[in-house]
Amino acid sequence: MKNLFALTFLLFLFSCSTTEKIANPNIKIYDDSILDIIDMYSEIEQLADSISLPEGPVWDKASNSLLFVDVMNNKLFKWNEEEGTKEYISPSGNTGYAPNVNLGLLGANGLMIDESGDLIVCQHGDRRLAKIENASTTSPNFSTLVDNYEGKKFNSPNDLTYSSTGDIYFTDPAFGFFNLETFQFVESEVKDLNFNGVYKYNTQSGEVSLVTDQIDLPNGIALSPDEKTLYVNKMAFIDGNKKIIKINLENMEMSTLFDGANLPPEDEGDFDGMKVHSSGNIFTSGPGGLLIISPSGDLLGKIDFGQITNCAFDDKEEYLYATGFVNNPKVYRIKLKNNS
Repeated sequence: MKNLFALTFLLFLFSCSTTEKIANPNIKIYDDSILDIIDMYSEIEQLADSISLPEGPVWDKASNSLLFVDVMNNKLFKWNEEEGTKEYISPSGNTGYAPNVNLGLLGANGLMIDESGDLIVCQHGDRRLAKIENASTTSPNFSTLVDNYEGKKFNSPNDLTYSSTGDIYFTDPAFGFFNLETFQFVESEVKDLNFNGVYKYNTQSGEVSLVTDQIDLPNGIALSPDEKTLYVNKMAFIDGNKKIIKINLENMEMSTLFDGANLPPEDEGDFDGMKVHSSGNIFTSGPGGLLIISPSGDLLGKIDFGQITNCAFDDKEEYLYATGFVNNPKVYRIKLKNNS
């Protein structure tokens, strides 16, 4: 009987040891406060591949789906648990509406779903913010929201964020004028603006105003939960400096929230797309994968998806979704801790 008890006890200890959870080595925690959001034991799931340049992820609550684009192939896709990944809207960002230099990065990029459930699309090739019904089509009927600043065509609107008052803030780098073979921006007579701007579009009045032209290559953009601060990712293609910029919308003062120079030089990637969690923490693509930055500019954690372009949450913040860069053209998700 004693031997049987001892054997049973040993089996119990063995079962406990073999079922012990192992932390995901792709998740790095630098501040324990982020453990209220990040589950160290969550696994990264791959949702889609064979997408040349996935970007612009946004959660569609109405259909319980993730929408995202392929910038290079001018298509918009839809993913959900039931159907997997399907082509949704094509063409997505280059329909012949505006002159461009036909260099490849001409599809849609940033996406947003407005209060009526329609899609707001940043279109590189058509060089505008456009609106379209949130429905599958191969003959899309886009309507123009705004396509110019002071009569000059935008470069290629890239990313956007929506305020509670209906204002849309968006970035306008010149990636529609970017040569992927030489990895350089090109000059063209069809390019009207000599700067890359950050803008505010008032959906009520139709007025567009310049927030700043002092970020040489703005990309991802997001608002703080109280909507007093605008965050803008500054890429390194022009001057080599990767930064997250914050703009105080009450006095329009601009400063550096986080400097990529503080990260290990071997970490690959750039500050591209971003989203702000309800906690106020910034989730952004960056060197080393996805970085989590506090509103005070502290690095709280990192999730190594590989190089990524952008990220998004579902409406309940149960999952974080990420789109991969050209050397990692996949779509991922990871389960978060949901404390609501």
